[in-house]
Amino acid sequence: MNSSEIDSALRRFHLRQQPFLRKTPLWKVPGATLGVDCAEVWLKLEHLQVGGSFKARGMLNRLLANPIPEMGVVIASGGNAGIATAAAAQALGVRCEVFVPTVSPEAKRARLRELGAEVVVTGAVYSEAFEACMARQQATGALLTHAYDQPEVLAGAGTLAAEIEDQGGLPDSVLVSVGGGGLIGGIAAWFAQRSRVVALEPERAPTLHSARLAGQPVDVAVGGIAADSLGAKRIGQLGWDITQRHVKDALLLPDAAILAAQRWLWKELRLAVEPGAALGLAALQTGIYQPRADESVALILCGGNVDPATLA
Repeated sequence: MNSSEIDSALRRFHLRQQPFLRKTPLWKVPGATLGVDCAEVWLKLEHLQVGGSFKARGMLNRLLANPIPEMGVVIASGGNAGIATAAAAQALGVRCEVFVPTVSPEAKRARLRELGAEVVVTGAVYSEAFEACMARQQATGALLTHAYDQPEVLAGAGTLAAEIEDQGGLPDSVLVSVGGGGLIGGIAAWFAQRSRVVALEPERAPTLHSARLAGQPVDVAVGGIAADSLGAKRIGQLGWDITQRHVKDALLLPDAAILAAQRWLWKELRLAVEPGAALGLAALQTGIYQPRADESVALILCGGNVDPATLA
């Protein structure tokens, strides 16, 4: 996966006769505004994307790049990838079936149903829902959309990086939340040594960190506050390969810091994001990532499918 595949995704989006994706805002603020000792923090407000997350990019690219059979599309998802697939399927007028684990929030399940998807709740975690999804795909022949480990999905995610560069130029660094590796794979493939890309993971869902210790992708136990969006049991092979080439730093954050950053974004900036979207700010505010004083740091607020009642 490289920048040429991301360019191909951009062309597919451009050729669509009707708009679907949103060009989400890039908000540049002084680091001091966030209590951070750096020149600027760039907030990419991707939680305002169709379906509430960056996933809309990869899922649309997957559907546009492949013929869709009569049985439509099927996906296993903690919520966001399913919502994005359902939204893209609705826009294209095709059937969609989504397998979600019991850990997925009811707010996400309700949104899936609103988008016309058939929702199957099965398994305690994403990996178990994925097994059920694969069995369904083999029985029906539906197009499988993977939440994070298909080339079209990573290329679609990479269009987010291209959009950041188009809106603001090259940031010095980009802090990226990691679950299965689809987002960081696309981001790192686009910036590819031109900006420093830093991987961030919850301590209780360390797929990339554990893979680096083992020297290859391995299964990990997952849990914690961000498990619904960052709860992949194993980093995807595509994300693993790209991060090995282009991502030096993989940092871990405790749940308490993630929760504090999520609530800070709501209290101080009125930005309602999921825990998985708050890791970048958590890394800055705790000092787990320490930028230079003259550094511009991009944070991707990658998901907004959160129950507002949890932000109080």
